[in-house]
Amino acid sequence: MTFSVVQLLGGLSYATTLFLMAAGLTLIFGVTRIVNFAHGSFFMLGALFTAHWVTNWFPSWGESAPLYLLAMFSGAACAGLAGALAEFFLLRRMTGAPELYQLVATFGLSLALHDAMQWGFGPDEVFAPRFPGLKGSVQIDNEFFPEYQLAMIVLGPLVWLGLHLLLSRSLFGQRLRAATQDRAMLAALGINPKPLMLGAVVLGCALAGLSGALVLPREPANLQMAMNVIVETFVVVVTGGLGSIGGAFVAALLIGLVHAFGTGLFPQATLVIVFLTMALVLVLRPQGINGLSAAAHETGGGVRGTAQKFRGLRLGRLWMLAIAAAFVLLAGLAWAGGPYWQALAADALILMIFGISLQAMMALGGLVSFGHAAFFALGGYGAALSHSLWGASLPMALAVGCATTLAVAAVFGAAVVRSAGVYLAMLSLALAQVIWAGASQWVSLTGGDNGLIGLTLVSNEGWPFFYALLVALVLVAVLALRHLGRSVMGAALQAGHDAPLRAAASGLPVGWLKYRIFVASAVLAGLAGGLFAAHKGAVFPSIASVSTSVDALLVVLLGGVHQLWGAVVGGLLLNFASAELGREVTYWRGLLGVFIMLIMVAAPSGLLSLGDLLARIGRRWMRADRARSGAG
Repeated sequence: MTFSVVQLLGGLSYATTLFLMAAGLTLIFGVTRIVNFAHGSFFMLGALFTAHWVTNWFPSWGESAPLYLLAMFSGAACAGLAGALAEFFLLRRMTGAPELYQLVATFGLSLALHDAMQWGFGPDEVFAPRFPGLKGSVQIDNEFFPEYQLAMIVLGPLVWLGLHLLLSRSLFGQRLRAATQDRAMLAALGINPKPLMLGAVVLGCALAGLSGALVLPREPANLQMAMNVIVETFVVVVTGGLGSIGGAFVAALLIGLVHAFGTGLFPQATLVIVFLTMALVLVLRPQGINGLSAAAHETGGGVRGTAQKFRGLRLGRLWMLAIAAAFVLLAGLAWAGGPYWQALAADALILMIFGISLQAMMALGGLVSFGHAAFFALGGYGAALSHSLWGASLPMALAVGCATTLAVAAVFGAAVVRSAGVYLAMLSLALAQVIWAGASQWVSLTGGDNGLIGLTLVSNEGWPFFYALLVALVLVAVLALRHLGRSVMGAALQAGHDAPLRAAASGLPVGWLKYRIFVASAVLAGLAGGLFAAHKGAVFPSIASVSTSVDALLVVLLGGVHQLWGAVVGGLLLNFASAELGREVTYWRGLLGVFIMLIMVAAPSGLLSLGDLLARIGRRWMRADRARSGAG
């Protein structure tokens, strides 16, 4: 009984941290409709600022409870100020853009903030002192529970009550709620929504900063805090229902308790249990515990605002041959550049195949995935295990990897295609986290963190053939995507994406079509994973991580999700820019983040859309010039 009480209290204390983060993220989403991937960076900023304040700058503040509390609020204020700058320079300019573009832009913001904090605070962990007056413990039978964590348990309901009163009783809160429901109507009534958006972002980021500051007496501040906390924050927000603070409170309690009891009962599978809990909630209630239906947040059941056709589908054969020839020429130049450029080009080619697999699912089916790395990893591990256990050759290993991916995608797809938008994306993230945890913990089969190494799927003599195979597969994947986009199935998928209710009323099997494109996309991602294992000669659990899924999203969105050659251009840019910046620049991730933000603001439809943008500007300039000439 003592064990259960202590675990219960620990779960409730952890739930407070999750709720503060989730409440801030929910406020920002509710008013701006932006899913802020950088929210964990504001959590980290509040923690690092407070930690340095009470350890390096004014250590005497760490000895006084009121001053320590003031330092925590200073960390929250610092995070709120950074949020105000982010809202003015980035988020305001992303208003109305598709949610996925907003997410990628805020991912770029998180990269920039990470390197900025590394430059400002240094790379080392910072251990802050324990909170004065709450350094002791309370005895429960034979166990002890920290007094500070008891105070955290009380804080959670107080914050929820304060937010509830703010949103329901104050004029600012009422206008925030009105902006959440219908921002256009609020503007029509003469109320400027921009200050409300700014206020929501500042308050949301300040809550994240306060949450980071409050964890300091329990754990040190470090530069890995952002990614560790943002994933579970997304879990809480989606489980509770997008836009619902009450739902976030209930979900934070649920996930906190699952985390606490999971740590005690299944310490090696705690993360898996957390994501399985979210997946179970979303399967039973796709909109979350207290959220609106997915249709309320999405247009066309998928990527909001991306109801458009592929650019490049109508290119003639001569143009396609010319582009393909130019692509082969570039691949040949990379081959002639020596081993370094050959390896770099092979990485880019595999990334292109991986990106095309996600692009087909997004552009045609309107299905968004934050966990596409799950299928990439399944293909990689399937190929690696078939080779290491049975001595399979390259073709057989790739076939086993694709078959493994097909088996999982066929089951998983049937359960999730009825979801939409961010809910579907989070279910896919849950699968990726389960695959990652399994690869990390099943040491006897996967080697755990040591991975599977020493694979010889490609010999030195076979390397030219393998390189040519990669080039051919990229071209085949692009041509297959072009054919699918021009086919009857492609037209039906576009109809189901653009107007799902009308398509269903017309007799189109919308769910079955989405299921087919989901499974096909997963198998192509599995093929890319198998090629990755063959190229590297090893696989590790990191290929199922969030960063791998984000790489696929960046490849697609940088080039253009609705541009036929978008994933090719995106893969080329991301791979070579990362490699070259990493060699020459210390804070290259921050520069990459700034570049990503600029692309998402200036050309949210991808780099290939810049040509269309310049052409439109040129036509407008010519019309204006003709009008001036006529007037003269």
